[in-house]
Amino acid sequence: MELKDFESKMEKSLSNLNEEYVSIRAGRANPHILDKITVDYYGTQSPLQSVANISVPEARIIQIQPWESSLIKEIEKALMCSDIGITPSNDGKTIRLVFPELTEERRKDLAKDVKKKAENAKVAIRNIRRDANDSIKKEQKANEISEDEAKQIEDKVQKLTDKYVALIDKVMDDKTAEIMTV
Repeated sequence: MELKDFESKMEKSLSNLNEEYVSIRAGRANPHILDKITVDYYGTQSPLQSVANISVPEARIIQIQPWESSLIKEIEKALMCSDIGITPSNDGKTIRLVFPELTEERRKDLAKDVKKKAENAKVAIRNIRRDANDSIKKEQKANEISEDEAKQIEDKVQKLTDKYVALIDKVMDDKTAEIMTV
């Protein structure tokens, strides 16, 4: 019975949560919110980072400078279709995304979203625990491991689960604090 497989699945759930949190904007400009945006580049969907230079000249502005000026319209279209919720403005050479200050209500909505994503990650961790326990029971029924060994492994799986649930709670608390900070 390899616990490493289950631990790596739990690790992936945690890193997936961290990736989701990167895309939640907390009033400051974070170029990572553009990570999932692709642009039609001569018929091929390409990541925005590969067709433009992305910079943060001020705390609440992201500036996108395409390598080719003909891409401005395509990039603008991709930004409008995305879920970042900011209308881009361009001057013919560069595109700017200006992040408005978050209202108290918007901060609370984002905090709820953060909590929901954390709950989904915890559910994923618990599903991994269930899968691990199921495979322990199968091995026990097949007489590959004794009842005592099964109990010890189940305890280890539970400790792993507790560890990752605690890590998810910490990540959630940190992100909530970041959002609620004015």
